[in-house]
Amino acid sequence: MIRRLLAFAALAVPLPAAAAPDWQLVWSDEFSGPAIDASKWSFDVDCWGGGNNERQCYSDRPSNARIVDGALVISALRENVTGPALPASQRANPAKPGELVKRDYSSARLSTHGKASWRYGRIEVRASLPQGQGTWPAIWMLPEANTYGPWAASGEIDILEAVNLGVPCKDCPAGKEDTILGTLHFGKPWPNNTHKGNEVHKPAVLAGFHTYAIEWQPDQIIWQFDGETYAVRKQSDWFTSGSTSPGAPFDQPFHLILNLAFGGGLAESRGLKGVSDSNFPKRFLIDWVRVWQKPPQTASSTPAASTMTAATAASSAQEGGK
Repeated sequence: MIRRLLAFAALAVPLPAAAAPDWQLVWSDEFSGPAIDASKWSFDVDCWGGGNNERQCYSDRPSNARIVDGALVISALRENVTGPALPASQRANPAKPGELVKRDYSSARLSTHGKASWRYGRIEVRASLPQGQGTWPAIWMLPEANTYGPWAASGEIDILEAVNLGVPCKDCPAGKEDTILGTLHFGKPWPNNTHKGNEVHKPAVLAGFHTYAIEWQPDQIIWQFDGETYAVRKQSDWFTSGSTSPGAPFDQPFHLILNLAFGGGLAESRGLKGVSDSNFPKRFLIDWVRVWQKPPQTASSTPAASTMTAATAASSAQEGGK
């Protein structure tokens, strides 16, 4: 099935071309090598559940994330696993696992944190999403540094989320869950944070690869599905308690995250409720990731590696999660 989907993607998608004449490709991963590029991606390894009571442990094992036929395949598996109860940023010693817990599912979460981040631009990801009650694939961004305070005062940009795709849905056009979400999180530190987002029905999402994108500008953020705009948020829509700057918190470099969660508050509260153990493994396929910027942006925000300070890590203890 993966080979058939990727063959379709190869026929349907041309080589990288600028979204508009003034955009420049500044970073990409076509997943054409034999293994995940460690110079571009890091793995989170923990069973924390993203602060959402998700049911998986994230691992760095090839069974949960690997390159297959020119695509990144993130697989959620039904299996008994053990891992750190907390993410590294919340442990007393990030180099040690600390308390261990057991879970019934495993998956993977990849991030460009510390390796590439961007301030403004067009971020595009071509992907095929998994289906079933409890599935929660996400393409999203967190700030490289918590300049304005802990989550969500420094912001979160959700390029794409979807839960429970394909399950029966009486309010969906095709009778199956086909909703995609694009959301901003901002305001005050948790639990006094807020968010604004859009949910739209896209029946096409239930088959094949599609391109999920944002165009992130100083004064607005635009969400697109296969090149068609479905949501716009203006600068006046967001704020942060950490600054009076009009563009804050979305005026700082953010890194990219790709993950497949299973269960958790959003997924389990919708659709058929809870989770279903049928039709495992669940696979989130990513054909490519491309980041475009305009020349003034590339001059001021070329992706660069950075390292979190201890203070920054401590302040990110309550980050948004998927």
